[in-house]
Amino acid sequence: MKTQSLFKAFVHAGSGIAWFFTHDRNGKIHLVAAVLVTIIGFQFHLAITEWEVLLLCFALVISLEMINHAIEKLADVAHPEQHPLIKTAKDVAAAAVLWSTILAVIIGALIFIPKLETLL
Repeated sequence: MKTQSLFKAFVHAGSGIAWFFTHDRNGKIHLVAAVLVTIIGFQFHLAITEWEVLLLCFALVISLEMINHAIEKLADVAHPEQHPLIKTAKDVAAAAVLWSTILAVIIGALIFIPKLETLL
């Protein structure tokens, strides 16, 4: 089997990113949340380390959502009928997204609440 070029690999990955953010409901939600947090971050003139932490949160949550989506689609094709192990795999993948999102919200609160308190 012939290996695809590095350029084609990037094109396929870019297509996957574009598809995810235009077709997946949760992808759209996470993208909007990241954009809103970014806008608010600019308003509060965040320090570089705060931006670094937020970018890592965006990367983690969105990447896990992409993996969750891929697992769900592959599972649906591999075994369209209900199966307890497929359900467990889907539930655990969704839990990874939820867990990372909860922690990202906590991190966001730790960054933004002190800044909001200075306004009051």
